Amino acid sequence: MGSCQSVEEDVAGQEPESKQVVRGVGSYPTKRNSLIQPKLNAPEGHDSRRRSSIMVIPENVEDLQQNPGISDLDIFKYEEMKLATKHFRPNHVLGEGGFGIVYKGVIDEHVRPGYETTYVAIKELDPEGLQGDREWLAEMNYLGQLRHPNLVKLIGYCCEDDHRLLVYEYMESGSLEKHLFPRMCATLTWSRRMKVALDAARGLAFLHGAEMPVIYRDFKTSNILLDADFNAKLSDFGLAKDGPMGDQTHVSTRVMGTYGYAAPEYVMTGHLTARSDVYAFGVVLLEMLIGRRAIDKTRPSREYNLVEWARPLLNHNKKLFKILDPRLEGQYSSKTVAKIATLAYQCLSQNPKGRPVMSQVVEILEALQPQGV
Repeated sequence: MGSCQSVEEDVAGQEPESKQVVRGVGSYPTKRNSLIQPKLNAPEGHDSRRRSSIMVIPENVEDLQQNPGISDLDIFKYEEMKLATKHFRPNHVLGEGGFGIVYKGVIDEHVRPGYETTYVAIKELDPEGLQGDREWLAEMNYLGQLRHPNLVKLIGYCCEDDHRLLVYEYMESGSLEKHLFPRMCATLTWSRRMKVALDAARGLAFLHGAEMPVIYRDFKTSNILLDADFNAKLSDFGLAKDGPMGDQTHVSTRVMGTYGYAAPEYVMTGHLTARSDVYAFGVVLLEMLIGRRAIDKTRPSREYNLVEWARPLLNHNKKLFKILDPRLEGQYSSKTVAKIATLAYQCLSQNPKGRPVMSQVVEILEALQPQGV
């Protein structure tokens, strides 16, 4: 991997050369998702840093460090990372994916004198993994400058010799994926699912509504992390891209993301817009309604792809209530479910212009929150 100046070639703005779609990795990734085959305004009072200073992804760490927007990130030594994770002990592993391994850690007096005790998630880049310096720099570029209650906070980083690590706030409850598709029978309640949907929608709306918009490009259940109170935050910005500006209608780029969540027009053309994220949001909303994964090979062939199977049923109440997650029975009103189903249907429109923008999604979900949430 070489020095901290090495980086993959930037293809942003070029016409797509490949239609292979590869997955991004959440802060607490899993190996469950397979590689994709051919076939993405902050509320007042929030500490929300507008992205006026974020430009193209820098070529190296030295260039990125010149941006005052990331000046509040802590720079850690690799030895400190070893101490924080007990020398990367296996029982500290939170997850593993294309980026590498994520460890739970503690940074305190024993790691760095005078440092207030902080529980963290430390993501170490695998030099042989699917993602490289480009994604590492992209994540630091975006999360290092963006601040919002529904984005995971990046605390700092380590770039020493061949080592690349990112240090995030620790999210105690793990990913939405873990709670939505548990191995045991316990699952998220309806009210919590609706709160998570609203939190995630606010995160996307903030990115899309910035002065220089950001397209997240890898919205999925494993990239939505939950804190101790089940507040949801978006993680993993390795695939994020600057959105179209001025007279541009889209960004042309390599097709990347996760099979089952990528918008059809993006997969077909490589043309990326904020509506690509809206489609992915619709997939996750559908997963929360039905209680099934976007792609599930254990299902009958006609039910393998959740969107293809379930979307036509969302506008038919009798059929809708037959496919809802049975674990939610008795927790919702029929009227509210019908409105959520309609919202999912609209987000999953084959025509990007038929999808709502995320600020509209936020307004709808705010009006449908259960009382007391």
